[in-house]
Amino acid sequence: MVAGAALTAALALGALPGIAGSAGPTPVAVIDPAAFQSVQVQAITAAAPAFDRLDSAHASVAQLGADALFTEPGAGGPRVVVGRPRVALPSAHSGSAMKPPRYKLSGYATFYGNGTTAMRLPRGTTIVVCGGGGCLERIVSDYGPVASYRNRIIDLYTPDFFAVCGCPSWSGTTWVTVSVY
Repeated sequence: MVAGAALTAALALGALPGIAGSAGPTPVAVIDPAAFQSVQVQAITAAAPAFDRLDSAHASVAQLGADALFTEPGAGGPRVVVGRPRVALPSAHSGSAMKPPRYKLSGYATFYGNGTTAMRLPRGTTIVVCGGGGCLERIVSDYGPVASYRNRIIDLYTPDFFAVCGCPSWSGTTWVTVSVY
């Protein structure tokens, strides 16, 4: 109990600075003018500068002398353009760099909202789907379509279906050839 009371008293003394003996702010006092020294500012006086020139270690490398020549803009001679070097490039060859497909499937395709699916192909297989409207290269992203539909081999993402189909928007299926790579 006594220790708790002593601790409480010590905290109270630390929290109240007036009781602990700290001083308040001092009143405004006049400063004695004799404490200041008179200084002459060089911009006002005509005296020589109080500092020496920089030594050679601090001098600029690109100093201008009294005999330096300046060139006015536009007074230079004619500009000489150096041509680009000629480089011998190999001629382009015709042909295709695409390897032949492992095999091809033909059947009906329909549209599907979540990517390209093929029941007989694993995910990640690269395929080229060709129909009446053109060809597209895609990667199989899911397993499908349902096996109960005859000759339906692939479901295409809806915009891809209409690009390959080349048919109006009410069409549901189209005949395609799928090249498997």
